[in-house]
Amino acid sequence: MTEGSDDNRHVGVIGLAVMGENLALNIERNGFPIAVFNRTDTRTKAFMAERAQGLNVHAAYTLEEFVQALDRPRRIIVMVKAGSPVDAVIGEIGPLLDEGDIIVDGGNSFFGDTERRAKASESEKYNFVGMGVSGGEEGALWGPSLMPGGPSAAYSILEPMLTAIAAKTEHGACVTHCGPGSAGHYVKMVHNGIEYGDMQLIAETYDIMKRVLGMSPSDMSKVFASWNEGKLSSFLIEITAKVLATIDKQTGDPLSEKVLDAAEQKGTGRWTSQNALDLGTPIPVIDAAVFARSISSFKARRVGASKILTGPSGPLDIPAGERKRLIGVLEDALYVSKISSYAQGMALLRAASDTYGYGLNLSELARIWTGGCIIRAKLLEGIMSAFGNNTALDNLLLAPEFVDSVNTGGNSCREAVVLARMHGIPCPALSSALDYIDSYRTDRLPANLIQSQRDYFGAHTFKRIDKPGVFHANWDTGESETIDQ
Repeated sequence: MTEGSDDNRHVGVIGLAVMGENLALNIERNGFPIAVFNRTDTRTKAFMAERAQGLNVHAAYTLEEFVQALDRPRRIIVMVKAGSPVDAVIGEIGPLLDEGDIIVDGGNSFFGDTERRAKASESEKYNFVGMGVSGGEEGALWGPSLMPGGPSAAYSILEPMLTAIAAKTEHGACVTHCGPGSAGHYVKMVHNGIEYGDMQLIAETYDIMKRVLGMSPSDMSKVFASWNEGKLSSFLIEITAKVLATIDKQTGDPLSEKVLDAAEQKGTGRWTSQNALDLGTPIPVIDAAVFARSISSFKARRVGASKILTGPSGPLDIPAGERKRLIGVLEDALYVSKISSYAQGMALLRAASDTYGYGLNLSELARIWTGGCIIRAKLLEGIMSAFGNNTALDNLLLAPEFVDSVNTGGNSCREAVVLARMHGIPCPALSSALDYIDSYRTDRLPANLIQSQRDYFGAHTFKRIDKPGVFHANWDTGESETIDQ
């Protein structure tokens, strides 16, 4: 469709950065006529002249023209930078809309902002939908995992189009209505937190292979490729194998070894950790991943400290047979650690669902993550089954689908952590995954001592294991009394 067509469009996209462009092309390719608008005309003209040339796309150069080009109820997907730009777009376009029109924020917005916008929309004519979009640029173009929240009636209108553009697996289209209000962006936030954990666990495993086993990137690539054929099969394992196999055209060396060891972050992992603290739900693997990225950014300080602080270093002279065994240990350790990490993420989703009234279906969330998104993995099929068979499942670690793996693989986790510790290699995510399992399976933790100390210095009271009630003790005499609550 050429510029300026008078035919009304099924859906409109505001924001033509790469994600917006790719999503627009995905929608058009799946048979839905589309209108596009960008704040700068030059971007819109470039899109129309290049990627959208000859396609069923209408370019609008004012918001008024854009709105008038859309069928009613209008379906408008906003793909601009999270934060104030989203509020600015809503503020400009909201007054132009009619009863029942739909604004979809498809960016990486903080769920608190989405909740605020959802509440504000209740007094407006339009419906507001916050939608997580996962899969990066390629996913947006060829099929992402979509996590929309907001009014169910709005989702019903959007569903045919979203189903068409979403990734497809044997389990169906990777889209579902997550729940009311900010549910969609909350789910996307936790998805990203799990992604942080996954990436850190893989990086630590790589570090042990490199610094303890003395393996080259090429050798490690082959191991990750073989792991991708088994229980660890996932997008992140697959691309790790590809990354490690890539040779730098300039130097002829492995490209990954030329990359500065300072990982950046956009904030979604940190949001996940902060919210988990608010909800009192431990997610130590994700926390460890967030802190690991932070400390990686202290490159100059770490280089300076490496010349002052000492510790074990250098690969071991390990026989080939033992190296092969240790690679198997690392495979099991990584798998069990991933189970632990996902268990933490799903527990946080359940806590948020209860607190915020989302009504999340954890099995369904695992299903829509089986394709399109960054954390897609074979492991998710077991998670689907676990929560599908028992919607009241307290923790993924207790699911019949994973109990044997956790019990038998726990020692591999221990060996991997000890191996790293003995050679001075930080492994905060691997050790946090193991600590979570060990803590969860321990029937009596040392928290009795902490509560005793709290009562000693602050009269914070305690409960007893041998009688009901709340008590405060005189810790010098051992006498305790019941405290009225």
